Amino acid sequence: MTYKVLVVDDEPLARERIKRLVQDIEHYEVCGEAGNGEESLDVAARTHPDIVLMDIRMPGMDGLEAAKQFAKIEHAPALIFCTAYDDYAIAAFKVNASDYLLKPVRKEALQEALERTTSLNRVQRSVIRQTEKKEDTALLVANTYKGTELIDIERTYYFRADQKYVTAYCEDGEILIDNTLKELETEFPDKLIRVHRNALVCRNRVQSLNRDHDGQLYVELRGALSLTPEQKKVHVSRRHAQEVKDFIKSRATPQSN
Repeated sequence: MTYKVLVVDDEPLARERIKRLVQDIEHYEVCGEAGNGEESLDVAARTHPDIVLMDIRMPGMDGLEAAKQFAKIEHAPALIFCTAYDDYAIAAFKVNASDYLLKPVRKEALQEALERTTSLNRVQRSVIRQTEKKEDTALLVANTYKGTELIDIERTYYFRADQKYVTAYCEDGEILIDNTLKELETEFPDKLIRVHRNALVCRNRVQSLNRDHDGQLYVELRGALSLTPEQKKVHVSRRHAQEVKDFIKSRATPQSN
């Protein structure tokens, strides 16, 4: 099966580059192109693309507004944003974008994104559902080997660093991300607590502080049904033990009015 792709970008040279990349990928062909969001809707009505590769910042109707209009179509095409800016990721996934690529787009990254457009991954689906329910959801824009993904902090158990990468242990599985623990700690100080130089635990997952048979302190996690017994124990260093104890005590102490 060959999938039809519509390329939307206000810069002609950028459109030509994306078109060449698509043409070099098996099972995908360019069915049209457009210079802004409004034009993309007109071209899509004639060509019926399966996938739209959309820039975000464009004159007139931008990519985000065009995405909202595409969503109203009964059999809407899958949407992949291709942009030079990394600060639109949350907005992009809120309009049900299948993927988010940063320019200059690499052929390998584009091919992987095209092959993922039939459905959002489980993490993104759960994030979108939660985001629709509450506006104050703490969302992490994470760079992964799959591309840009959104992670709901409150649906995460903890983050653990191992050499140059960090693993997020989530309700939906493990995700390897490029973000550092320091970046996470700075961005979400009210959501995460440092328990070790290589670990941050989500505050809403801290149940108790215990010792194992070797006398090592560890945090017992709340509701960690998807983790293995070994993963459920997050060791606490002596340096951070008092902070964890104080946090547990403060949560257990009734607050006076």
